[in-house]
Amino acid sequence: MAYVIPIGVILLLIVHFYKKAQRRKVQPFPEHWHGLLLDNVLYYRNLSKQRQAVFQQRMMQFLSEVYIDGVQLELQELDKILIAASAVIPVFGFEEWHYTNLSGILLYPDNFNEDLQFSSKDKSRNIGGIVGNGRFEKQMILSKKALYHGFKNQSDKNNTGIHEFVHLIDKLDDFTDGIPERLLEHQYTIPWLKLIHKEMEAINANKSDIRNYGGTNEAEFFAVATEYFFERPDLLKRKHPELYRMLVDCFRQESRVLEKEPFKKPIF
Repeated sequence: MAYVIPIGVILLLIVHFYKKAQRRKVQPFPEHWHGLLLDNVLYYRNLSKQRQAVFQQRMMQFLSEVYIDGVQLELQELDKILIAASAVIPVFGFEEWHYTNLSGILLYPDNFNEDLQFSSKDKSRNIGGIVGNGRFEKQMILSKKALYHGFKNQSDKNNTGIHEFVHLIDKLDDFTDGIPERLLEHQYTIPWLKLIHKEMEAINANKSDIRNYGGTNEAEFFAVATEYFFERPDLLKRKHPELYRMLVDCFRQESRVLEKEPFKKPIF
């Protein structure tokens, strides 16, 4: 779908490309961020102290590689923390990860419409995040409202930040098609597609507790199912054991064994 990009957004994206050319050093992790993570990110809170230290390093690495700017808002520390956590969580099972298909993120104060406008008078503001295409490749736009909601409500199986980063992971092979080829070994592609289509049929027949948006297409199913996987892993395991196991294999992590399992290398 095409979007009419406001001129202010275009200028900010141009600034992103310029800034990206300037390499930045990885900054030390601010000690007080530990408390903010404990208060706001359940995934982090459930890690051992050793894994929390690794998570902190991965966050700072991400923040050194991607520029984040606010649109009609002043960026707060918690904004950066939640964005970085959204990026690290789905790839934390891997020894090392760089989002090579992302250079900048714009944070809007609220949800926006298809024209990327967020006027309070516009009732069509129902988009919480998008990953750019074409001339806006390597860019992401997130709604601060949606980002925060994803971490505050830990029982609704929704997390906009994780959702958008999963689209980026999916897109690493240049196709956003619900088949994460960088994560999924080739022999599992056909079984994965069969499982996706079976689950989508159940969603569209109102016979599934997976969010309806997951029935839109394969890419949205992958992102929505991953939100569920990281937000309510035990529930997903009980209600959708086959899907749960496939996602465990895909992301190389399982909530019950995350503390003991070694980090894996992605499939490149």
